[in-house]
Amino acid sequence: MAAHGLQIPRKSLVERFLKYVKIDTQSSEESQTYPSTAKQLNLSRLLVEELKSLGVKDARLTEHGYVFATLPSNLPKNHPAAVPAIGLIAHVDTSPDVSGANVKPVIHENYRGGAIVLPADSNQVIDPGGNPALKDCLGHDIITTDGTTLLGADNKAGVSEIMAAVEYLLAHPEIPHGELKIAFTVDEEVGRGTEHFDLQEFGAKYAYTIDGETAGEIEDETFSADTVEVQVYGTNVHPGYAKNKMVNALKVAADFLERLPKERLSPETTEKREGYVHPNSISGNVEEVEIKFLIRDFTVEGLKEKEKFLEKLRDETLKNWPQARLELKVIESYRNMKYVLEKYPFVSDYAVDAVRRSGLEPRRSIIRGGTDGSRLSFMGLPTPNVFTGGHNFHSKREWISIQDMEKAAETILHLVQIWAERGE
Repeated sequence: MAAHGLQIPRKSLVERFLKYVKIDTQSSEESQTYPSTAKQLNLSRLLVEELKSLGVKDARLTEHGYVFATLPSNLPKNHPAAVPAIGLIAHVDTSPDVSGANVKPVIHENYRGGAIVLPADSNQVIDPGGNPALKDCLGHDIITTDGTTLLGADNKAGVSEIMAAVEYLLAHPEIPHGELKIAFTVDEEVGRGTEHFDLQEFGAKYAYTIDGETAGEIEDETFSADTVEVQVYGTNVHPGYAKNKMVNALKVAADFLERLPKERLSPETTEKREGYVHPNSISGNVEEVEIKFLIRDFTVEGLKEKEKFLEKLRDETLKNWPQARLELKVIESYRNMKYVLEKYPFVSDYAVDAVRRSGLEPRRSIIRGGTDGSRLSFMGLPTPNVFTGGHNFHSKREWISIQDMEKAAETILHLVQIWAERGE
């Protein structure tokens, strides 16, 4: 069944996005507070006000900084399908990697091809060679920054698209939908977005993060991830009297790291479904060194293989340094959402069908990373990821097509109608 003729109001969508990106919501990896930066709440409070002004009566800011809101079902009581509450989720924070303060968005109307040179820094160039998605955006209106900050499409595009869909649904009550739960989270970029997410308070049975990239993509698979902490213990004595006594933990650590393969198993040598073993930080002295590894693979079995590989390197290293100690501690980070979503295939299938109804060719993709959806899925809320249309996230060369943003909002509208038609 085709959906109601949909036309997202471009002016409202773009105005929202331009307003949101000018609010600095950068999160912090160093902070111990929650949310990690108070300025994230400036956008969260605004969203509560805007939802209420649209007529969403229960829009509220939770004690942990989440925005929760509900659009009641408009289905008749005798509706034939059992339609559960569905969640739509985006995050308000931007990456700590690049400044999100004083963002100056620039609209490049009717893109005709070629490189886009950002006006405030001519060294910042969005080249079609490194941005193949640009070829699909000829004639589109492209939003970038001036080249001095990130744009914040990750994830203010998702926030804007959800808000545009909510506004449209409230203005068009003839569009059938079940109960919709809205959430705007904090601290996603620092891996803490679901730390205080109360599933019972939220109230959805299934959900979607609107936090993907290329138009048409639905992501229902992520990396599985562990952290491995390697403690290297040596023996420190006065260097003037150290012969046959000192065991330099720094040198032991260097020997251990040198054994890592150069042509494989690293982020810089892998792609697609290949996992990696990534030394991410090192600190210490002669007495003790700590190395933190990020282990990534799409299967738990692949994680375990890579962790055993590190154990093998440890044993080889200790043959050269029998008086040293190397201890490995594995800390679980997150797991591939596919392990959960494959039990509920219709959740992703509905999103694929919604993309198709919007006039795009759907593409199922994998995420070489994690999302709030990964953790939410394992918390009991199956949550695949839907595209926003953004590109080059966490970069001064971040860009997004207005037309692709419209398609993302339209996809949301088709998605809620598919749930109303089919139920679970």
